[in-house]
Amino acid sequence: MGISLKGEHLKRYKDIAALFMKYGRSELVKNAGLEEVATSDPVTPPGEEELPQQLAADLERMGPTFVKIGQLLSTRPDLLPLPYMEALARLQDKVGPFPFLEVEKIVTSELGVRLSKAFSEFEEEPVAAASLGQVHRAALRDGRRVAVKVQRPGIREHIVKDLDVLGEIAAFADLHTTTGRRFGFTQTVEEFRKTLLRELDYRMEARNLEILHENLSAFDRIVVPLPVEDYSTARVLTIDYVRGEKITKLSPLVRTEVDGEELGEQLFRAYLKQILVDGFVHADPHPGNVFLTEDNRVALLDLGMVTRITPGMQERLLRLLLAISEGRAEDAATVAIQLGDVQPTFDEKGFRRDVADLVALNIGATVGQMQVGRIVLMLARMSSERGIRVEPELTMLGKTLLNLDQVGRTLDPDFDPNASIRRNAAELTRQRVRKSLSPGNLFTGVMELKDFVEHLPGRVNKILDRVATNSLEVKVDAIDEKMLLEGFIKVANRITMGLILASLIVGAALLMRVETSFRVFGYPGLTIRCFLAAAAGGAGLVFNILWADHKHRQRTARGGGG
Repeated sequence: MGISLKGEHLKRYKDIAALFMKYGRSELVKNAGLEEVATSDPVTPPGEEELPQQLAADLERMGPTFVKIGQLLSTRPDLLPLPYMEALARLQDKVGPFPFLEVEKIVTSELGVRLSKAFSEFEEEPVAAASLGQVHRAALRDGRRVAVKVQRPGIREHIVKDLDVLGEIAAFADLHTTTGRRFGFTQTVEEFRKTLLRELDYRMEARNLEILHENLSAFDRIVVPLPVEDYSTARVLTIDYVRGEKITKLSPLVRTEVDGEELGEQLFRAYLKQILVDGFVHADPHPGNVFLTEDNRVALLDLGMVTRITPGMQERLLRLLLAISEGRAEDAATVAIQLGDVQPTFDEKGFRRDVADLVALNIGATVGQMQVGRIVLMLARMSSERGIRVEPELTMLGKTLLNLDQVGRTLDPDFDPNASIRRNAAELTRQRVRKSLSPGNLFTGVMELKDFVEHLPGRVNKILDRVATNSLEVKVDAIDEKMLLEGFIKVANRITMGLILASLIVGAALLMRVETSFRVFGYPGLTIRCFLAAAAGGAGLVFNILWADHKHRQRTARGGGG
């Protein structure tokens, strides 16, 4: 696929090309032949410190697709430096509401009944509006208070068109630019496409709410609203209405009236459980999605974006968090290497040195300076720079913890996430063990044991038959036996030669006492001959050893170079 310059895509090409030119990615623009289009309006590059915030603002102006892409890019430390990731993680949708007539039309079409038949009340003014949809307060016929999220008309088609444009540019970049060949932008765009299209299906978000509600049911200070199944479709989501206010908008007076320490601790513990026990994580806990309810509980909203973590990854993440929180740099580096795919260019010494510096800075930091999320994201970036392809779970964890740091400190300015990790490590481990002993896992283990027992007699019979016919073979491919034997022979020959030379010297020394008429330089002639033979043999042995070792080094060097 290449850049087709379709008429419907031209404006987007111009916007994207100008963005690349403004932020230094001009290689792509020049190779695409879009430089003149991109620079039709003069662009003044902002200062280096302003670039991250400027990029976030530019993406907001470009519309919902690019807002979502910016939020997803905030989880990619291999593509962007940390200041950009932090700026993009705070991206918020700044769009006005769409008309109520459109809302009524969409709800009626999706639910199959008129608005007045489905709801006893339905407020025309939305309580919130975002790039993908807007939320209205309403009440069901039985009086149950609900919030109804309605998807913007035509938003799916708009996002698909933008993704097509990005796909064309990504394919061109992969073929014609060094950066594209290095990162593989086509695959990245496809990942964005899947994530965005899943977020546009409100049925998946309804299911996510049900799962998270069940997983966090033991936390009495955490609220996850439940969906109303019969009133939810792909474009309409109806959930329990939560009365409250965004965490970031709380007044100082309200903050003094709530137990911020307990709320922050329980919220952080709930996310540690999601990450390290359940493997199902609300991946977007930015302050706009976290509310303080009227009864002083924390409500988690907007589950369009979630991530799943495998048990093996959970184990490694727990070890990584504990190593960081306890200042064990060597252990943190070892686990971080296991979390990614090591490339041929991996610089292990440099990576371990970077991790040691990072952990050392964390040890010396005050409670107000400690940010576990920032540390994990920096660790992910170090991994990428040193030759480790980072797993998406690690960067998603970093972004989640980064947002939690902000929410936790809003509730409690003295909140210490490192201390919370250490306090909850034992309980999290017990929960992981209990989960591994669930009926499903035990049944799986029993089935595997049954399979092993059923096949064991046959396998034992095969082994015994081979033993009886003397055809049992054990293959060990650990060393080169021929090379090992040659080495032993060389060592034995050198030892034998050394013993012979030693015998000549000892014999010659003993013959010094024997008086003979044949003398050389005043010494017995036979003795001198033995000494000369020993000297010549010793010189030959030394020369042979040095020459053989030199040839071996040359062969080794040629083999390593090939």
